[in-house]
Amino acid sequence: MPKDRMQYVCGDCGHTSTKWLGNCPNCGAWHTFKEFKVERKTKSEKEHKGKVDGLADSQPPQKLDEIDSDSQERFLSNIQEFDRVLGGGFVSGSFVLIGGDPGIGKSTLTLQIGKSNPGLEILYCAGEESAGQIKQRAQRLGVDSDSFYIYTDTDINKVIKEAQKLDPDLLIVDSIQTVYRTELTSMAGSVQQVKECAALLQQLAKKQDITTLVIGHVTKDGAIAGPRVLEHMVDTVLQFEGDSNYNYRMLRSIKNRFGPAQEVGVFEMKQQGLIDVLNPSQLFLSEFDSTVSGNAVICSIEGSRPLLVEVQALVTPSNYGTPQRTANGFDYKRLSLLLAVLEKRGGYQFSGQDVYLNIAGGLKVNDPAADLGVMLALVSSLVDKPISDEMAFLGEVGLGGEVRAVNKVDHRLGEIQKLGFKHAIVPKANNPQKEGGLAITGATNIMSTIKKALRD
Repeated sequence: MPKDRMQYVCGDCGHTSTKWLGNCPNCGAWHTFKEFKVERKTKSEKEHKGKVDGLADSQPPQKLDEIDSDSQERFLSNIQEFDRVLGGGFVSGSFVLIGGDPGIGKSTLTLQIGKSNPGLEILYCAGEESAGQIKQRAQRLGVDSDSFYIYTDTDINKVIKEAQKLDPDLLIVDSIQTVYRTELTSMAGSVQQVKECAALLQQLAKKQDITTLVIGHVTKDGAIAGPRVLEHMVDTVLQFEGDSNYNYRMLRSIKNRFGPAQEVGVFEMKQQGLIDVLNPSQLFLSEFDSTVSGNAVICSIEGSRPLLVEVQALVTPSNYGTPQRTANGFDYKRLSLLLAVLEKRGGYQFSGQDVYLNIAGGLKVNDPAADLGVMLALVSSLVDKPISDEMAFLGEVGLGGEVRAVNKVDHRLGEIQKLGFKHAIVPKANNPQKEGGLAITGATNIMSTIKKALRD
């Protein structure tokens, strides 16, 4: 009998080695190598088993002009924000991955598809809950469909056989870390199991035209657990984001072969499940107080959607030798850069001040157009003067203190006007046009903008 050998696999990227390594040479992660036993097979046993039985063989090579170029059919989940992020609904035969923190609402969202579109035939393969537990949650959410099937076996071969037999419109696997192949000796959730199971589900989706939705766990850093190749295999990667202290959830498309990437959908978690938020700007500004210094309104672009968000800054004398710098929902390094510009170009001294910056509502802002509003909020808190009423800001600020042009200005101004603001300060380089009753001021540098924005 051939002897088994040991193999070491990086849990982050899947890199293999014949010996244990402290640092992965491929991704640079530390202490991620795990030991696995590799069974040696005889020559008669050496055949590739990573193929789904019962699927048609691949077609011979075709000329490009002979391939049918009809557009892919789509079907809706009837969850408006979910369909928005997908680019107009599910593409038939697509392979979709949803990741997010524990308890964020991944299973709830997928289960609600049966409520919003009861006409869809759905096979829900659950590896983390019993059928009775799923039924209790479905009753609480109001799911009532005669074509919603629950299957609780985690053997991937059995899951695929049931999917081939039922041929549903949508196959949901909750989660990819709980299913396994019996041909592999490693535990469910290991790198080999995730790669093999995902490959089989990909074949099922593409060759039998079964739209497959897979839920994935995340690591403590927020990345989807398992090998990176998992995100390359799927057509769409969706990331569920949110703060446990808030009821708001954001569904973001990280990758989408059939629609726009970085598109965002906003939900509110309630007792009856996830509810679409069709006007998130109004939600994020519901408690905005313009009479308090350090508060400013910015217009950020999330995907194709403009969002008005409240920025709160608090600048106070430091009681320690080293001033504190805290940013919640905003890049800490970007905050340090903007403070340096204010000190060098504007003459405002923050070196002896503690600075705290918060994006209200738990939203994370990465748009450079937020620079102008953030700097106005910082100066407003430093000099303790509130910003003028009903004023919104957008613009990127360079190291010389100049206000630089941003994209999609027309969309941003339309959202600002829709929310009832009377005045907008935007980069002059964008050559802004007057928008109805909205007064627009073109900004060239940060110093002149501060004088216009702060109340006397």
